[in-house]
Amino acid sequence: MAKIAVIGANGTIGSRIVREALSRGHSVTAVVRDPAKVTETHPQMNVTTADVLDVAALTAVGNGHDVVISAVGGGDGPGHIATIKPAAEALVAALRALGDTAPRLIAVGGAGSLRKPDGSRVWDADGLPEFVLQIMHAHGDALEYYRTVTDVRWTNISPAADIQPGERTGTYRTALDELIMDAEGNSRISTEDYAVAVVDEVEQARHIGERFTVAY
Repeated sequence: MAKIAVIGANGTIGSRIVREALSRGHSVTAVVRDPAKVTETHPQMNVTTADVLDVAALTAVGNGHDVVISAVGGGDGPGHIATIKPAAEALVAALRALGDTAPRLIAVGGAGSLRKPDGSRVWDADGLPEFVLQIMHAHGDALEYYRTVTDVRWTNISPAADIQPGERTGTYRTALDELIMDAEGNSRISTEDYAVAVVDEVEQARHIGERFTVAY
């Protein structure tokens, strides 16, 4: 079983990843800003704090783990949007500091840069709120940064265009840079099944050094 550190473990996606990993017998370090807000307990889970921009703290978090999962997103407001790319840079710097013992990095990405069948990207759609566009482009900037990194084993996982809490079915489809849609043109995934895909990647390591996406 893997030793996994989940940064942003209290968030909507991070908490589902923690739960999924624990259900499979992995050991999890939940990395959060406020430990008092962690309500779940598990014999295979411990809780620690770290600033996502503090390279030294992130290095300490990564030490001794097999995989670090970054569930850093922008849903909590503009200040958090602004940390998405800098957090990616800090995580890479932290893992570089660990050298040959560095864990793999799996980062939660965004759907905005995925390409639709007509060649446009999700973020090109008309009528998207400015706040949503900012989150999409911040994740896009982080992805472009990851693509310059060759000395850290990273994976970026984009969700479907619509990701919401829902049912865990254990099934999903994958692609690389193309938006996955169903027969009706919908692109969706539950946060629970997104977490399944993340932990599957922990266990199978099929996408090192690339972005992939998951949807129904």
